[in-house]
Amino acid sequence: MDIRISDDVLADDAEAVITVWFVNSGEQIVKGALMVEIMAAKVQYEMAAPASGVLNIVAGVDAVIRKGDIIGCIVVG
Repeated sequence: MDIRISDDVLADDAEAVITVWFVNSGEQIVKGALMVEIMAAKVQYEMAAPASGVLNIVAGVDAVIRKGDIIGCIVVG
């Protein structure tokens, strides 16, 4: 399951920066657990895991991201 930056976090042309991952790549995560924090327009947003499984991070800390970008994936199962 891909983890994407959603429409409600960023406007079409806005950019954000990943400030911290609360779970390391390769670790188990539970649906609803705090997963990542991003900063956009001087506002911090926290994203929870959309599913339970093993997290694989694609975009690391300090990566510049836009709406729709894949920042990681969760291998369910």
